[in-house]
Amino acid sequence: MKASRAMIASALAGVAGLALASPAWAAGAIGGEVQKQAVNPTAIVMFLIFVLMTLGITYWAARRTKSAKDFYTAGGGITGFQNGLAIAGDYMSAATLLGLTGLTFAKGYDGFVYSIAFLVGWPLILFLMAERLRNLGKYTFADITAYRLNQTKIRTLSACGSLSVVALYLIAQMVGAGKLIQLLFGLDYAYAVMLVGVLMIAYVTFGGMLATTWVQIIKACMLLGAGTFMAVMAMSQFGFSLETLARKAVEVHPMHDAIMAPGSLLSKPVEAISLGLGLMFGTAGLPHILMRFFTVTDAKEARKSVVYSTGFIGYFFLVVGILGLSAIVIVGTDPQFLDADGKLRGGNNMAVMHLAKAVGGDLFLGFISAVAFATILAVVAGLALAGASAVSHDLYASVIKKGKADERTEIRVSKIATLAMGVLAVVLGILFEKQNIAFMVGLAFAIAASANFPVLILSMMWKGTTTRGALIGGFIGLLTALTLVITGPTVWVQVIGFKDALFPFEQPALFSMPVAFLAIWFFSVTDGSREADEEKARFGAQFVRSQTGLGAESASSH
Repeated sequence: MKASRAMIASALAGVAGLALASPAWAAGAIGGEVQKQAVNPTAIVMFLIFVLMTLGITYWAARRTKSAKDFYTAGGGITGFQNGLAIAGDYMSAATLLGLTGLTFAKGYDGFVYSIAFLVGWPLILFLMAERLRNLGKYTFADITAYRLNQTKIRTLSACGSLSVVALYLIAQMVGAGKLIQLLFGLDYAYAVMLVGVLMIAYVTFGGMLATTWVQIIKACMLLGAGTFMAVMAMSQFGFSLETLARKAVEVHPMHDAIMAPGSLLSKPVEAISLGLGLMFGTAGLPHILMRFFTVTDAKEARKSVVYSTGFIGYFFLVVGILGLSAIVIVGTDPQFLDADGKLRGGNNMAVMHLAKAVGGDLFLGFISAVAFATILAVVAGLALAGASAVSHDLYASVIKKGKADERTEIRVSKIATLAMGVLAVVLGILFEKQNIAFMVGLAFAIAASANFPVLILSMMWKGTTTRGALIGGFIGLLTALTLVITGPTVWVQVIGFKDALFPFEQPALFSMPVAFLAIWFFSVTDGSREADEEKARFGAQFVRSQTGLGAESASSH
């Protein structure tokens, strides 16, 4: 069928052009209003089984976590394959399954291409960053940015960037968890948020990176397996023919042929390009993703991690596209899944859950519900560990104690930070229940792309980077992204209530990221201090280590 071939060809063109990217809410939270569903006993039982299993892993990991290296990086002994699965588990949130499938169900082509756009940042990480990250880093990405620059100033900047991203992403995840449990389990919002907070604190506080890694691996396997099973069962109804599926989807969808064409979501090219840049470079600046490269044994395993994670994530996004189209035909034409107005029960986010029931019955629906909620736990655990590491390793041990803190005290501070972060996340999650949290995820990616990524990449790649340039440029990038989001349509008009936005676009990365790069360059080349000369002179040793791994952190012996 020409329609299906056109869809595939257009998708490849869209990815190559980087002109389109996923809506911000799809990156990390369940957006929009949700409808509380009936209590699902099967889903609750399966979720409790998952919780008990992961708590058992946490107990096992706690007995093996004896040093700071064990706590922050699982002793650096994770294999490339395991780390690739863990990265995929960290990156694929509940909104990947529910949000992007619902988007494909509603918009067709745009939903599919937008999901594929999340892959764009991974080749950048593979070819430019993975090896250098492993060779230069120890526990956090601030170890790299401060490698030859002023420790106190640069670690403070990096910690601010990390905590900003973690806080925004964490609030979005907590609100998403509350909405998700209303959708899938039929329980109250506040209970969901508190449950996620308690489990997050338990995983990180007791098991550290080892427990977090295995929670993410298990979650990734469950998500990939469940998605594959559902796709196979759905495709069996179309003779395993994508052409037949596409033709029937076009026939029954209200938009008909329009679902095979782009432009139904982001019609402004500037908006689309800005969002694409934010997702591409923001991925390369997410602290909880960057932290995973310090868990492997060497640079070779770091590269393997990216290859495997890219494969797993890319495969799952293809599955999501199939699930979205299948839902159009199977769910969208079945009266049991539609309300009196002909709209999907529970909203578009429920498309994949209704599809699970249609192809696998109530038992499989319960399993998918448990998997979807498990994704929230895995993501928030990674975020909490990244935030706690920024507080304990970057701020406490390196800035306050000037590198003289003992490991036991540093780990204790990290656990206290995790507890505080968990309590704060629960409180903010409850407070933001009724708020529009879509901009938070977009802002998290924008800050990662505008503050974290420019400082990180230039400190590794450009000899001329100085402390003054990185510090001023990084903060300018952070403040610019924050200002543009606040004065943009999402916050200025929808949240605050003004009539017109001061900044006309919702996505700031196209503007804030170049500002950060220019500021770092300008304030570095105009820095004639003796400290700047010394920092430039140390680039040679940094370059050798980044390329060869000589002097890099090794895995723990146990």
